[in-house]
Amino acid sequence: MAPTTTRRKTRHRAAACAATATACLAATVWSTPASAQTQRAAARAAEATAEVHWWPVRKNIWMLVGAGTNITASVGPDGVMLVNSGNAQSTPRVLAAVQDLQAQLNAFGFLDVLTPARGGAETRSRFPVNTHAPPKPIRYIIDTNSLPPSVGGNEKIAAAGTTYTGGNVAGTIADSSNGAAVLAHENVLNRMQARGMPFEALPTETYFTADYKISTFFNDEGVQIIHIPNAVTDGDSFVYFRSADVIAAGDVLNLDTFPIIDVDSGGSINGVLAALNTILKLAIPEFRTEGGTMIVPAHGRLGDSADVGYYRDMLTIIRDQTKALIDQGLTLQQVLEKRPTFGYEGRFGTKTGPWTTDMFITAVYRSLKEHPK
Repeated sequence: MAPTTTRRKTRHRAAACAATATACLAATVWSTPASAQTQRAAARAAEATAEVHWWPVRKNIWMLVGAGTNITASVGPDGVMLVNSGNAQSTPRVLAAVQDLQAQLNAFGFLDVLTPARGGAETRSRFPVNTHAPPKPIRYIIDTNSLPPSVGGNEKIAAAGTTYTGGNVAGTIADSSNGAAVLAHENVLNRMQARGMPFEALPTETYFTADYKISTFFNDEGVQIIHIPNAVTDGDSFVYFRSADVIAAGDVLNLDTFPIIDVDSGGSINGVLAALNTILKLAIPEFRTEGGTMIVPAHGRLGDSADVGYYRDMLTIIRDQTKALIDQGLTLQQVLEKRPTFGYEGRFGTKTGPWTTDMFITAVYRSLKEHPK
């Protein structure tokens, strides 16, 4: 009996250990998402007062972080082009970050440093002298949509910039050079006007076609703006910097949250998926979907083709699951209870803040009911 009793005790201990391990694992699984969500909420709240940081992407392209949205900046000898302007309260910090970036690029050789000719008078300086004029100002702002974090800084940042004109344009339009040019799809202008935004914050140039190209090279590369209808809003665009091979995706890509879909402004989950698929068609990976084309999201870290592909796949699964629940006749409240986002809430979900998981599910549900195709 002794061996049998020993084996039973061993099995009891093993079962107890397994139960304890299962409980610990369950506690970890359920506590980790809450912790991650709390951290993300705290980080978003801290953006209101935190310093705006810049991060190198490739060549002349930089990512400004901490302005309510990621701002893509082309900084070079032609001046500065910004993709989105951040929220209104971040404007002073955005301008300070741009000036600091330009100053450091200039100081560390971004502008050519010319040395004086050798020989001549003995008193001539032998030290390098920077003969360049000061860096040129902000010349363009491109709005990828009409959401407040994208356009909130338009008014003051545009006022701090300049539009270069000449010839008859400068002679007949007195204020043609006052402020940077603001570019966007015409639906962005319509949405901003409907919200009663100040005239100085509105786009100065709009387009209505499938894409729009900046008429000349800017900072030694072509810049293409591509419109995606009915994605986050009905005026979404993403910006492709062709020489640097960088895409500023706007709010169709958020690497720390589910996408913000404004159904009342024409947004839809299918439009967001179409935008991500279009980005993937343009992007070329370096090796096994890693590296290659760099993609700047509206929120979160710098991404590449793999990140966009994973994000697209996740949204496709959530879309299909929600559609299946709708086809079963479930109401919105019933779909919320089913939690089609459950498998991804640990990384992308949140219960607090301006855009919660329930708000995202509601937007997906509404867009599939109101715009099924």
